[in-house]
Amino acid sequence: MTDKEQKKAAKAFTERWAGKGDEKQETQLFWIDLLQNVLGVENPTALIQFEKPVVVEKNTKFIDGYIPATKVLIEQKGAHVKLGKTAVQSDGEKLTPYGQAFRYNNYLPYEERARWIIVSNFERILIYNMNKPNAEPDEILLKDLPKQFYQLQFLTVQKSELLKKEEQISIDAGNLVGKLYDALIKQYKTPDSPETLKSLNMLCVRLVFCLYAEDAGIFGSHEMFGQYLRQFQPKDVRKALIELFHVLDQKPEDRDPYMDDDLAAFPYVNGGLFADENIEIPRFTEEIVDLLIDKASAGFDWSEISPTIFGAVFESTLNPETRRSGGMHYTSIENIHKVIDPLFLDDLRAEFDAISEVKVNKTRKDRLEQFRNKLASLTFLEIKTRYLIQNTAA
Repeated sequence: MTDKEQKKAAKAFTERWAGKGDEKQETQLFWIDLLQNVLGVENPTALIQFEKPVVVEKNTKFIDGYIPATKVLIEQKGAHVKLGKTAVQSDGEKLTPYGQAFRYNNYLPYEERARWIIVSNFERILIYNMNKPNAEPDEILLKDLPKQFYQLQFLTVQKSELLKKEEQISIDAGNLVGKLYDALIKQYKTPDSPETLKSLNMLCVRLVFCLYAEDAGIFGSHEMFGQYLRQFQPKDVRKALIELFHVLDQKPEDRDPYMDDDLAAFPYVNGGLFADENIEIPRFTEEIVDLLIDKASAGFDWSEISPTIFGAVFESTLNPETRRSGGMHYTSIENIHKVIDPLFLDDLRAEFDAISEVKVNKTRKDRLEQFRNKLASLTFLEIKTRYLIQNTAA
């Protein structure tokens, strides 16, 4: 299955399972459906074991789901069961669903111990990485599966292959931007001037944002940016982009009420990315338009790129020195989290979890609002630590 096919299948899966979730009757159906129709496993019952027995202190217990090939242990609960809440087990122990799964895992033979533990209540899927036992789990909501299905590929694919695919996608994206960069710079009157390079870099960042936004749902419809440009002749694309960038920087209430519908359909993008109207934009050739519309827009799914490594695409493609010296400088998600988790992310997650457990609705809502404002006020200084990160990881 292609990524686009998987995204479509994930959306259908979400619609099928919305509002469902009987632990006893639907657990196996849920995971077979997910493995077969979203992740493309031809024979899912040959991949996953259900009700795998494990002896816990002389008592036989049953693991809801276990995938031997990728060492995944699944603890499934019914819909609306709170995954962070403890429950009394048959032996009197009080355990959360994760605690229950972790306990089962400890009693498995060493060679069968889980690399990943999944806890789910149909509405939420929590993914625990056993290589980072103190880290918070990654979370996927059923409603968000069409955007996050790729995070479940570890169910069927070894991690090394996932990282290789992730890296290749980012390299392919970088190559596309690099080709745009090389084609555009030839159109400038003074290609070596600092002002030109600054304008070119900003233009490329804007173009890539638009390409990402049309695939990630930010613009509202697939290939919206490419379809907008497709209606213009190459000689008119420059003017069309200038008009679009101006509109993207305008709130709906500030826009010309008589502007064309195709422009008015684009949302306001805050943050100032499109605020500078003085950047130099050259004329577009037929070659550049074909590269932008057919190759970069219609021919590539930018939503496949992890936001965590999105910046690496720009760094490697918009910096000519970096590109000439050998291409992408890729930092994996795992290595990035080795730095940001202990610095601030672990504490923020713990604070959010504590607020989520507040029972009084009004109090919880007020604290969540305060927490959101806190997040908006945080400022992070990025220092060039690639050498440190890569050598620490090694």
